[in-house]
Amino acid sequence: MSFDDEPGHGGGDSGHADDRFNTLGGTRQTRTRMPEGPTDSYGGARRPPRTSRSLVMVVGVVVLLIAAIAFANRSGDDATTSPDNAAKPGTAQSTAATGTRPVSGKQSGIASGFPQTEQGAQSAAANYAVALGSDGMFGTNRRHEIVDAVYAPEVAAARRGDLDKVYSAKDFLTRIGLNPDGTAPTGQTFISRCNPVGSKADKFDGATATVSVWYSALFGLAGEGSKNPVSESWFTNTFQLKWVGGDWKVTDFTQKDGPAPVGRDQAAAPAKDMTDAVEQYGGFTYAR
Repeated sequence: MSFDDEPGHGGGDSGHADDRFNTLGGTRQTRTRMPEGPTDSYGGARRPPRTSRSLVMVVGVVVLLIAAIAFANRSGDDATTSPDNAAKPGTAQSTAATGTRPVSGKQSGIASGFPQTEQGAQSAAANYAVALGSDGMFGTNRRHEIVDAVYAPEVAAARRGDLDKVYSAKDFLTRIGLNPDGTAPTGQTFISRCNPVGSKADKFDGATATVSVWYSALFGLAGEGSKNPVSESWFTNTFQLKWVGGDWKVTDFTQKDGPAPVGRDQAAAPAKDMTDAVEQYGGFTYAR
C-alpha cells in the first residue's frame, strides 16, 4: 500500500478516514493523532503507518547482522577459541560443521591421525570415501597403497585380493572405456572423484564407530569422442570403523544410491572445460 493509497491522500475517496469521529474496528473509539518530531507552523507531514512488508525487511536485516557476527566470531584463525565455546556434537544440527581443523598427518597421500572422538571418526570416514572413490583405485600399485592406508591391517590383505579382481576385470574396464591396464585412451582424461556433502555417526562407543557419508561422484571420460562422458551420481557409504594403531581404520563398508537432488537445467560443459577443471581444481582434506 502506497502513501497515496491512504484515504485523504492522493486521488482516492476520503471515505470515513476524514471524519474526525472515525472509529477503529467499529468500536467507536476515537483516534488521537499526536505530533511526531519537529513540526512547522502547518503541523508537518504525517509519517505513513508501518506495513507488514517493512517489518519483514527489518527482521531480515537483523537476521543478516546476527549471521555476520556469528561468522566473524567463528573464524578458524581465532586463537582465543576454546573447548568451552566450541560447538558440541549433538547440541545443534547433527551435520553442522564444528570448526575443528583437519589433521596434518598423511599416509600414502591420505589424511591420517584422526582423534579418537566421534568427530574424528566422521572425518576419517569422509576422507576414506574420497580415497576409495578416486581414480587411483584403477591402478594396481596405487590401489594397494590406498587399501593399506584405509583398511585395518587384519582385513587389508583380503580386501586387496577382492578389489584386484574387480578393478582388473577386462569386461569391467572395457565397459567404462578404459584400457586393460586401467588407463584412459589417448586424448581422453579419466575422472573419478567423490565430493562429500555431509556425514553422521550412526553409532560410536570409543573403540568402534559406524559412520555414513553422503556424497556426489563425478565419473567418466572427458575428451573428444568419449563414449562415457563425465556424469554426476549421488551415493551414501556406511563405514564400519575400528580404532587401531592410534587411528580409525575401515573394517567394512556398504554403499547405496542417493539421496539425489533434482538436477538443474544447466548446459553440460565441453570436454576440454571438464578436463581443465579436474586438472586445475584439487581436492580437500575433509573434517567435521
